Amino acid sequence: MQGWIEGIQSSIDFMEEHLTEPLDITKIAGIAGLSPFYYQRIFGALCGITVGDYIRARRMTLAARELAGTDAKVIDTALKYGYDSPDSFARAFQRFHGISPSAAKEPGTPLKSFAPLHIKLSLEGGNMLDYRISEKAPFTIVGIKRRFNSDTSYEEVPKFWDEWLAQGKDRPIMGTFGACIDCNGKDFDYWIADVYFPWEEIPEGCEARVIPGGLWAQFRCTLKTLQSTNTQIWSEWLPSLKEYSLAGDYSLEVYLEPSETDKEYVCYIWVPLKKN
Repeated sequence: MQGWIEGIQSSIDFMEEHLTEPLDITKIAGIAGLSPFYYQRIFGALCGITVGDYIRARRMTLAARELAGTDAKVIDTALKYGYDSPDSFARAFQRFHGISPSAAKEPGTPLKSFAPLHIKLSLEGGNMLDYRISEKAPFTIVGIKRRFNSDTSYEEVPKFWDEWLAQGKDRPIMGTFGACIDCNGKDFDYWIADVYFPWEEIPEGCEARVIPGGLWAQFRCTLKTLQSTNTQIWSEWLPSLKEYSLAGDYSLEVYLEPSETDKEYVCYIWVPLKKN
């Protein structure tokens, strides 16, 4: 779907034009014609960087150029690029450039630069995705949840699983699902959950949530290929999809026990769709 690529490029151009102003993810995603939840996932898969990290990298790049090439004061540059105090600006600048803002004013000081992104969709071929599209009735999950930010979720969600697995036999649920459910465009709830049946009691510390029925694209993978499959879905399969579009601000990971013929855990990534 070429419109997605063009839309995301338009959103990047918008960010570039407003780097000295507050940037709202809902407005950025709207320019691309996507919800914030899906926009951040597709942006990360296509660009290899989160939206927040991209904005910070571009602001730090421009801030360093101004400090090195003009008489701009550190406090004025900090305020220009959205930092409330020189201290917070200095910490961010140090993390990015490895030096203090004042040191950037010294002649010959090496600085880092992150160029604006330009999205191009190239068809490389040779990558196989095993999937099917099927319709499912609504169902309910029960489990534990924790809120995550899209910028840090790739590092933090595995830690959530590690904490849960460390409970051993005391775990109240099996962990059949990993469910990502949008909260406010910036954050999402990640559930470790099972199917819930109404005649069962909800375990202590757990909650229930109804997952709407509808069409799902179901992608088969393994634990080892889960992240690479996820990236391929959002960066290759979905942008080229014409018959369907995304539906609902949620997606699921499904984990199955190995069968007698499987050597490792079989996983599925479920993405809700609607016909165009």
